[in-house]
Amino acid sequence: MSTVSKFIKHHYRHFNAAALIDAAEGYKNHLAAGGKMFVTIGGAMSTAELGLSLAEMIRQDKIHGISCTGANLEEDVFNLVAHDYYERVPRYRYLTPQDEEALLKRHMNRVTDTCIPEMEAMRRIESAVLKEWMRADQANERYFPHEFMYKILLSGELKQHYQIDPKDSWLLAAAEKNLPIFVPGWEDSTLGNMFSGHCISGDVKKVHTVRTGIEYMMELAEWYTGLTAKHSLGFFQIAGGIAGDFPICVVPMLHQDLQRDNVPLWGYFCQISDSTTSYGSYSGAVPNEKITWGKLGVDTPSYIIESDATIVAPLIFAYLLGW
Repeated sequence: MSTVSKFIKHHYRHFNAAALIDAAEGYKNHLAAGGKMFVTIGGAMSTAELGLSLAEMIRQDKIHGISCTGANLEEDVFNLVAHDYYERVPRYRYLTPQDEEALLKRHMNRVTDTCIPEMEAMRRIESAVLKEWMRADQANERYFPHEFMYKILLSGELKQHYQIDPKDSWLLAAAEKNLPIFVPGWEDSTLGNMFSGHCISGDVKKVHTVRTGIEYMMELAEWYTGLTAKHSLGFFQIAGGIAGDFPICVVPMLHQDLQRDNVPLWGYFCQISDSTTSYGSYSGAVPNEKITWGKLGVDTPSYIIESDATIVAPLIFAYLLGW
């Protein structure tokens, strides 16, 4: 074991700290037994620069598929090309409405303590992706949101704008491996909003040039069926929301709607969450509740770590990477 792993193993003995170790060991054992892992990314984890550890997890084949929000898909690329223009606001809790308006006038969009620069990040990516949208539209071609991003990254068009070490971009690592990605609810993202605007203005003639969430579910169903015929697939959920709720439903859909009774349940489950279950939260539902929905089994190794994903996820990844 290396430094971080030794520290975690020695100090993390109780409560959420112990749950972190249990989940990490369960992940490790799942892979060692020949299983694969599916990771879901909610929240603002790309703006939190999760790529610093997630990219290496992808490169070392410890992640085999990803579901993420449209925001996490694009914000990793925003960080890649505009990192030097980001601004951190450590005392963000004390900002007045007038302070917030001043950030707006500077086109600095705040995510908790971090401001994303609109012109250097969002508009730069919009310019690159719009060319791909229009080209596909004119050629009567259709692609998923992540496929458009893969095309742009692999073309090298943005290389001149890189402001971080490209090895720390998880989406670039995924593109280089052609990792399966599923982006439910992509419309709820900056680029989704931009695409809507370009459809309204007529720059893109066919709204279905970007493939939809229903098609993502269809793609996920076939991918899951094929992969689990040979391997157990685990589910590692970072935060809550649609990134996790959407893909975990593929199993009951396969069983109940397609009558594929031979398709196995998810083979491992872990969620890092601070959501409160008592308010009827889907994102905070304990693993046992998922048994009643036909997603997990009685014997599925299941863990929940009630903590901050920006702290916990990098520690688990560091543990698995032997850092």
